[in-house]
Amino acid sequence: MADLEKDIAKILITREQLAARIAELGAQISREYAGKDLLLVCVLKGGILFLSDLVRAIRIPHEFDFMAISSYGGARTVSSGVVRIVMDLNTNIENRNVLIVEDIIDTGHTLTYMIGNLRTRKPASLKICTLLNKPSRREIEVPVDYVGFDIPNEFVVGYGLDYNEIYRNLPFVGVLKEELYTRVEEQEHSAS
Repeated sequence: MADLEKDIAKILITREQLAARIAELGAQISREYAGKDLLLVCVLKGGILFLSDLVRAIRIPHEFDFMAISSYGGARTVSSGVVRIVMDLNTNIENRNVLIVEDIIDTGHTLTYMIGNLRTRKPASLKICTLLNKPSRREIEVPVDYVGFDIPNEFVVGYGLDYNEIYRNLPFVGVLKEELYTRVEEQEHSAS
């Protein structure tokens, strides 16, 4: 872990802060969905650690399923704006109370696409729970119902969030040292 931690400029959200806030979100969701048919839809891959802790904090019966949506590619730190479904749900969501579980909301493009897609499947309700929210980067307004943390416009990794598929296993959310990703993006830009 020390090898990965040396690449972190600063820790933005500690393991303890994550645990405390997720417990609060779980309690709130449990209250608001009590007596309802709840289905959590986790957005892979980044949302998996958040989902793992959130489902244990929710104290009412619920199910979960997964979708993989892509708007990034390779070593990019900025969304391409082109969104596609990489893996779809196995569950029929018609007349279900669906709660999308997302790791981070940035520009809003990916989530807007996902919401539009899921609404065509006629859920009873459709809400959003995100661990991290970057309101300063929003290009499309998205109705977010549950927010773990609002964060500044910095490139973050850890607790499921990655850079080029690395750093997901860090137990905190940290800001990646800028020189680690600007060098790669400059090389990609000069090659194209």
